Amino acid sequence: MPSLSISLGVKIRAMRNRKGFSQDGLALQCGLDRSYMGRVERGEVNITVDKLYQISELLGCEPAELLPRINEVDRGIKR
Repeated sequence: MPSLSISLGVKIRAMRNRKGFSQDGLALQCGLDRSYMGRVERGEVNITVDKLYQISELLGCEPAELLPRINEVDRGIKR
């Protein structure tokens, strides 16, 4: 479901920005390539549950905070 990946990526990017992480910094701490993190944030790839938990831990939030609500997936998130 591409819209789910896009919505998740938008939420990860927003939380990363709120917490003051650069994309490079977060990717490095997660053990991911920066270009892959960019693809995650653009919704071009799916991440594993393990990576979702790792990202949320580094961002200091619960994984559920990064998951889009059903209505965000159906209508898309306003950017």
